Amino acid sequence: VNWKASTQNQEKIEFSDPSLVEEHVAAAQNELAGKGVGLSDELITLEVMSPDVCDLTLIDLPGIARVPVEGQPEDIGKQIKRLIMKYIKKHETINLVVVPCNTDIATTEALKMAQEVDPEGIRTVAILTKPDLIDKDTEKSVLAIVHNKVIPLRKGYIVVKCRGQQQIDDEIPLEAAAQMERDFFQNHDYFRCLLKADNATIKSLAVKLTQDLVEHIKKSLPQLQEQIKNQLWSVKKALKDCEDGPPEDHEGAKEFLIKTLNGFNEEIKSLSSGEPMTEKNMFAQLRAEFKKWNDYLISTKTSCEYIFTFKKQRVLMKIKRGMELPGFINYRMFQKILQDHVAKLKDPAMNLLNAIKGTITHICQFTDVVSEYCSPDKINNIQLTQLEKAEQRISEQFKMENRIYTQDPIFLKILSEITNETFSEKELPVFDKQCKYSQMLEAYYEIVVQRMADQLPLMITFYMLQETAQLLTIDTIKLLEKPDVHELLSEDSDVSKRRKDLRARLNRLTSATKAISIIF
Repeated sequence: VNWKASTQNQEKIEFSDPSLVEEHVAAAQNELAGKGVGLSDELITLEVMSPDVCDLTLIDLPGIARVPVEGQPEDIGKQIKRLIMKYIKKHETINLVVVPCNTDIATTEALKMAQEVDPEGIRTVAILTKPDLIDKDTEKSVLAIVHNKVIPLRKGYIVVKCRGQQQIDDEIPLEAAAQMERDFFQNHDYFRCLLKADNATIKSLAVKLTQDLVEHIKKSLPQLQEQIKNQLWSVKKALKDCEDGPPEDHEGAKEFLIKTLNGFNEEIKSLSSGEPMTEKNMFAQLRAEFKKWNDYLISTKTSCEYIFTFKKQRVLMKIKRGMELPGFINYRMFQKILQDHVAKLKDPAMNLLNAIKGTITHICQFTDVVSEYCSPDKINNIQLTQLEKAEQRISEQFKMENRIYTQDPIFLKILSEITNETFSEKELPVFDKQCKYSQMLEAYYEIVVQRMADQLPLMITFYMLQETAQLLTIDTIKLLEKPDVHELLSEDSDVSKRRKDLRARLNRLTSATKAISIIF
């Protein structure tokens, strides 16, 4: 008989002496749960290879503890139940409920848990132990349980008599213990019938479990096949997301780098041109910010109504009147009112710029290819440089707005819409009247609003998006000039490990799919 013992993070230990099993299992328990009475979810795998053993996979779960002993947490019972439930709820498993014959099976907590996950008893086998310890005259009660008359189970009950502590201390071999077990049932007045019906002895249990497991697997295969297909699809998708690693040879690595950088540049181009990219559709977010800016500009038109009123103009005319004779209009007053009001838009314009900068930086940093080849610091440095350019350009724009100007046809068109009158350039000499100033101010400010509503977004997207994209593209192309291509293509060890694990899973799932397809 050959034995192999291992844990999830431990190399397999091979040995042939069965007396070493306890030693290796104890060492694994101490490694996983610490010395003493700790608890761990990790499995200790013990493989037994021999032509004389059944082809079974058994998971030995801990017994349910009710009262914590020294060193155990107060909720040790809940932890154990949670661990047990993790395995018995799986539909691929057959649950073995071990119950002593000398206890009331109806009140057994283990059987209750099995009934929760398998209410019809389709995949539950009950194993009754310690038949030699039952009270006299209770044998018929045990037989009633075994004959499925108390708590029916589709897979039924089997009675076994394991080695007692004295036999273990006397180091009685398993073969001799098995014969002693058979002799016990053969010589028992009530339980002899169980032996004939193959409802007794550990050997009968092993045979039954092997047969039941084969039948259970056959029934579970369609569902198992569907699960494998789903997992196979998920692994393929995850492996595709990881993509293939860079080639080892220099030329292959360089071609891989060029291909990758081209993908980077295409992604940057898509981001900057406003192409929809699912959740990365940058312009959907920018458009929302630009709408806020437009709404704000519109709101400033109503806030300046008092300034444009005729009464307010008369006050300003009185304060700002110069040497002109009565009846003449001071154009500087007209300029001053507009300049002061337009200047108040500068701070909100700068706020818009900073909001757009934050949005673009966030999206760039969380774009897969961008984040792989451009560090957040590099993106931020480029954005800060572009921010200074945009701030300067916006400042220049407001300096230009100090010069009150628009084309005459544009001004007259807006003025006509406001006054519901028709004006032409020929009427300008007679139109220059103080009573029309409020409407003239309103008309010009409407032009400023329209100009700012479009000019600022165009200006900001040019510097913060279009030019930024160009600079990032140029920066990545320069990477090709570096001599050590492999250094550029070095990847995180976690990524490499994940790719390796996914490929191994893919091979296992592919093999499983082929094996199941042969059966069907």
